[in-house]
Amino acid sequence: MELKQKAAIISDALEALLGVPTRGGPENVLDSLILTVLSQNTTDVSRDKGYARLREHFPTWEAVLHADESDIIDAIRIAGLSKQKSRTIKNFLAWLKEEHGDLSLAFIHDMETEAALALLCQHKGIGIKTASVVLSFACGREVFPVDTHILRISKRLGFIPQNCSAEKAHQVLPPIVPEGKAYPFHMNLIYFGRQICNARKPLCEKCPLTAHCLYFAEETGIG
Repeated sequence: MELKQKAAIISDALEALLGVPTRGGPENVLDSLILTVLSQNTTDVSRDKGYARLREHFPTWEAVLHADESDIIDAIRIAGLSKQKSRTIKNFLAWLKEEHGDLSLAFIHDMETEAALALLCQHKGIGIKTASVVLSFACGREVFPVDTHILRISKRLGFIPQNCSAEKAHQVLPPIVPEGKAYPFHMNLIYFGRQICNARKPLCEKCPLTAHCLYFAEETGIG
């Protein structure tokens, strides 16, 4: 079975199990970018608390731009990697102000997807996953962000090799994602990874995908 066909079968199976997630309307792109930077290597709860504290201390991005880095670090400390993330945010805001004269990323909506990804990824601290999340969630683009859950599941299902990096997976996986399904497939894989296909103790007895899973075949000797 070719990978594209296998991905379609798995996408359908996850939708039968979990439903079809739908995204909301367009979001503020800069808000989404900074929220996504804060989400790196932390939990959703810590990300949201860090973002809320940042907005509480600095009600505008202009205020963040002109703030002392130490104050930004204090505000987002709960999100982890606060020194690194504060530098990423502050440097990006400085670039945006200098290049565009305005702290807005609304112009991203008018850019081609590949050009928008390249523009965001040229900044230190903003990788392909962060850029892809922003374009998917804030702009409604048909891009496929790969997080740790999706990377793990994709290896177990044989979509990508075991030694495939997250960055490489962002190149390999999108071509096999069923057309028009990038967002629901992304969301369902994440939920599936959290609830069933866990990293340490996957609940294979509850999994509807075992017939397609290399990990299951290896663990059980079936296949």
